[in-house]
Amino acid sequence: MKRRDLLKGTLAAGAALALPSRLFASVAPGSPRDRILFDIAKRELLRAGNAIWKHDIVGIADFGLHSAKPRFHFVNLERAEVQSYHVSHGMGSDPQHDGWLKQFSNTEGSNATSRGAYVTWEWYKGRYGTSVRLGGLDNTNNAALQRYIVMHRADYAESSHLEKWGRLGRSNGCFAMGEEQFRVALMHLSGGRLLFADSLGLEEDGSIQPVPELAMIERQPLDLYPRPAISAY
Repeated sequence: MKRRDLLKGTLAAGAALALPSRLFASVAPGSPRDRILFDIAKRELLRAGNAIWKHDIVGIADFGLHSAKPRFHFVNLERAEVQSYHVSHGMGSDPQHDGWLKQFSNTEGSNATSRGAYVTWEWYKGRYGTSVRLGGLDNTNNAALQRYIVMHRADYAESSHLEKWGRLGRSNGCFAMGEEQFRVALMHLSGGRLLFADSLGLEEDGSIQPVPELAMIERQPLDLYPRPAISAY
């Protein structure tokens, strides 16, 4: 499936959904990209059901963009705004280390990023200090817990690394961010909220980022993947 066809399907699906007003505030007009992100956030909240118990903010990681671009979006449905930051992908998804994600994997030991919806759980102290535990809600990421796929801060995700190398460093499949940006994630995305990762390639004007052929990912619509029976943690 082509990237553009997937996004058209996303917009059509978002328009067709009858969304409960008690879950979502009405969204003010924003950039074309932001309007698509709002649709994706609402769609994924409905798809996740009772696995998610906080519906105010959704994190969307767009791995269809180069790691030098702000591609981790905090979609605030209550305030109708989007804030965007940098995030690293896994080394198993980018063996050439050129900043482009080439593949997703849910396999233990792959050190790759996994696509799909996650529920954010509690903070804990780990190898990278304070981190946020994640639960994978799709069969494309349901090994997240045993793979120790989490959100954490890392030096290789700092702006200084980006300025020096023109790309972020790579994680072992985790969502790694710089210190200040991870602090935002701790405050606004942990504790039962939704994190969604996919290769969208959304530019601010709503256009689709052209990527090198090497980085093209064959994908299927997420609604073809059955969701495991996961309830709130």
